[in-house]
Amino acid sequence: MSNHGEEIPAIGVIGGSGLYEIEGLTGVEELHIETPFGEPSDLIVRGNFAGRRVCFLPRHGRGHRLLPTELNHRANLWAMRSLDVRWIIAVTAVGSLKEAYHPRDIVLPDQFFDRTSQRADHTFFGEGIVAHVGFGDPISAGLRQLLFETATALGKPVHNGGTYVNMDGPAFSTRAESETNRKLGFDLIGMTNLPEAKLAREAEIALATLAMITDYDCWKIEEEAVSAHSVIEHVQANAANAREILQALIPRMPTAADWPEHRSLDSAIFTDQSLWPEPTTRKLAPLLQRFLKY
Repeated sequence: MSNHGEEIPAIGVIGGSGLYEIEGLTGVEELHIETPFGEPSDLIVRGNFAGRRVCFLPRHGRGHRLLPTELNHRANLWAMRSLDVRWIIAVTAVGSLKEAYHPRDIVLPDQFFDRTSQRADHTFFGEGIVAHVGFGDPISAGLRQLLFETATALGKPVHNGGTYVNMDGPAFSTRAESETNRKLGFDLIGMTNLPEAKLAREAEIALATLAMITDYDCWKIEEEAVSAHSVIEHVQANAANAREILQALIPRMPTAADWPEHRSLDSAIFTDQSLWPEPTTRKLAPLLQRFLKY
């Protein structure tokens, strides 16, 4: 609880490949959240860590059961916002497009490039309410800095900044695609994180990505081309590093949701509130609550 008797907002973690839990959570409960967008990836595990409420969701489901293109990002982010999550650390496995970024290194990207094909599913809005959020700086600078300071203090090989190009998958890149992405100056490639960042911005959640490198994609011909089997040891090591960083980060997190991302809808909604359809307003209630007058 805060000094004013209001509950401190929760911290969300979306776990990537190999990260299915955070050790040290107490008072753990598993929550099945029904959303107007369908089912989230899995039950959300909610507990307490260092005096903070933490909500954890395995992105691909426990046991890694969902393809990147099968992820219901809207359900995942709606569920998190409905639980009063206002910060999210998105842990994600990525391929490196730079010689200097090695497997088991950590990158905290500050930009995205969209090569996905399901963009209609990457917004909450429509059905009578139009909104266009600012997305020039898609990552929360405050949260990214906290991640950088925490990882550095732990002695982790961390790089602050970079561009994540988001492909559909599930197949990995061709060499021609990988070389093109390198020539365009991109740093990382992955299949999941951009939709999460877009939806988090619409949900007024501050999100930062903890990108854990597993491979060199397929451009580095002297290395084994990326495959599911070739990266498994890196995935396991990265998951251990991610848990260590999260455990050190959570006690340092702010308690007031007063960052710019927490008011991202202030100048984003085009449709006058008098015209909002009641069904759409109800559907988006966790996002629009502070605008509603009852």
